[in-house]
Amino acid sequence: MGRNAIVGGEPEAGKSVAMSSFLAAACLDPAADIFAIDAKRVELSLWRHRLSAFVTTSIDDAIALVETLISDMDDRYEKLESDGLRNVTPDMGWRTKILAIDELRFFTAYPEKRSRDKFNLLLIDLVARCRAVGMAVLAGTQRPSSDVVPTSLRDIMGLRWAMRCATRDASDTILGAGWATEGYSAANIDAADRGIGLLLAEGGVPMRLKSAWLSDQEIARIVARGIECKGGAMT
Repeated sequence: MGRNAIVGGEPEAGKSVAMSSFLAAACLDPAADIFAIDAKRVELSLWRHRLSAFVTTSIDDAIALVETLISDMDDRYEKLESDGLRNVTPDMGWRTKILAIDELRFFTAYPEKRSRDKFNLLLIDLVARCRAVGMAVLAGTQRPSSDVVPTSLRDIMGLRWAMRCATRDASDTILGAGWATEGYSAANIDAADRGIGLLLAEGGVPMRLKSAWLSDQEIARIVARGIECKGGAMT
């Protein structure tokens, strides 16, 4: 993953399936470390043996993980500055670090305001600055709305994948304001077409795309192969 990405849609639209496409690629990259936050507990847990960290419903643990990644990010920027560099180069040996968050709304709409605001501010900071130092964020959410996906977060996501949404506004919450008016609305996707969504990349227009469905057994094989590629057993 070279870009931050957000995937959203109504329940059963295929959001988790779409996220698996990104995770499968990351899993098979021996130079990638994957960190996960999953409020539903069971989606990202399938990748657990290839994860460097796994958090479920504790917002304090989620905040601590994001803070750790921000600290790593700041260390990388300090290294670039001290070496007089602006960009990461392959010879630096830095590992790609990917944070995957499923059920984003559990944290961005968390009932306790202080924790919610802290999580949101930290996540926005990470997304805004991580890409230039070899890090990325992948986030997924159901029932997207502006109170669940802050505009300030969505607008700095380089890839936006809207699976079927209940309304045009929900589709625009993922893709960006105005796309439904231009004729690009995930609300027009048939409910029977699970796994199909509109993918928007930086500088482009939304394109209709179907994600690959991976069974639990296929994910297990990908994880096992990913561990082999990385060169050792994971916890």
